[in-house]
Amino acid sequence: MDATKQNSPDVLCAEILADAQRQSEEILQRAKTEAETTLAAASAEAEKIRHERREQAQTEAVRRKELILATVAVETGRLRSARTEALLESVREEIRRRLLARNFDSRKTIIALAAEAIRRMPGNDFVLKISAADHAAFGGGLAGEIAQHVGRSPLNLAISLDAAMTDGGVVVQTPDGFQFWDNRLLSRLERLWPELRRQIAIRASLVGENNSTGGGA
Repeated sequence: MDATKQNSPDVLCAEILADAQRQSEEILQRAKTEAETTLAAASAEAEKIRHERREQAQTEAVRRKELILATVAVETGRLRSARTEALLESVREEIRRRLLARNFDSRKTIIALAAEAIRRMPGNDFVLKISAADHAAFGGGLAGEIAQHVGRSPLNLAISLDAAMTDGGVVVQTPDGFQFWDNRLLSRLERLWPELRRQIAIRASLVGENNSTGGGA
């Protein structure tokens, strides 16, 4: 082809169109490649986010499960403790009721309680206070029997009625009031109850031997 034809408008136009076509195809190919790369990256990122959220959801589910289980354990323990306390209190009230009913030998009880107190108290002179009913029933000769049970001499025991005493038992004190031992039945129950309740709870399998039921066992 001669120079005239090569430089003709038609040839130049065709070359321009061909070059534009090549550039267009290259641009489209690059765009397609970039789009595929971007899509792959987006898919990977989306999968990563889904995985992280799934792990977070699983972690949260485990945390909530553990929280629920802990709450259930605490509530179960609280209910068991409340039930145990209710049972022990019912036992205490039954003991109190029986003491007040006094279906036992009151004379022997007073002698035993008075002797127990005096054996633990130094001295020889003591005043023994009992209820008016007990004093009327067997006040005479009571001092001598108590002295025999104490097994210590000489002892000077004075039996005195106390109108304020309504339950059984005895209060022992020295004449000057310096030494004082309240061995009335209900007072004794209050004093011994912490250890009694612990033993009752253990024997009834309410608690283990090394566990406390509260209230100073």
